[in-house]
Amino acid sequence: FLGVMPAYSAADDALTTKLVTFYEHKKDSSVPSHQATVLLFDPRNGSLKAVIDGSVITAKRTAAVSAIATKLLMPAFAEVLCILGAGVQAYSHYDIFMELFTFKEVRIWNRTKERAVKFASSVNGPVQVCSSAQEAVTGADVIITVTMATTPILFGDWVKPGAHINAVGASRPDWRELDDELMKNSVLFVDSREAALTESGDVILSGAEIFAELGEVVKGTKPALPEKRTVFKSLGMAVEDTVAAKFVYDSWSAGN
Repeated sequence: FLGVMPAYSAADDALTTKLVTFYEHKKDSSVPSHQATVLLFDPRNGSLKAVIDGSVITAKRTAAVSAIATKLLMPAFAEVLCILGAGVQAYSHYDIFMELFTFKEVRIWNRTKERAVKFASSVNGPVQVCSSAQEAVTGADVIITVTMATTPILFGDWVKPGAHINAVGASRPDWRELDDELMKNSVLFVDSREAALTESGDVILSGAEIFAELGEVVKGTKPALPEKRTVFKSLGMAVEDTVAAKFVYDSWSAGN
């Protein structure tokens, strides 16, 4: 797939488009499945100001949004973090979650155990490698799914009441990471209703009802409900790339 994600933010005086390629590697590959470039333009005249590594932008802003959702939706006493998947997004999520939260235990599972072991040995901090997804998520307070799964790998029967799930993978209408029981019996938050109802197989195929967009919770127009089991389905929005790219460009300009 080749995706084009244009966006304009008047508040940030930023105009960008992200070009992203997505190749589903049947076998583990040294080349990432997603590669991206962000073009930053001057909104006043349309001239190109910068070409920015969109893969880093995507990894960082996706993890940042998951962190915002987690801060609002996770249970009051969250001690165990579980990550399903060991790719680029697993690393970016681990980094920001370790910076912002104080989990006593971190677990990881990946379809190929070697990548999970590599992850655990390369990050700063103790990570328990689990032999199954069920082992990893049992008793976890916060779960992050960042896999290439096309059928469910996380089941509601495994997830304890009150847990929070950030569902980041399965970004196609016919792909899934979460089963019907988990989707239907959790409070569902999304980044964009419009996108979720056209792009997310987890939402479309389960028929789960969307309770709120994350922005509505941030603005205070919808409650967070951290006492309930919650799912945040993340698909990503072009404006997130725009704001992140402008932030990077402004920081670079100030130091240049």
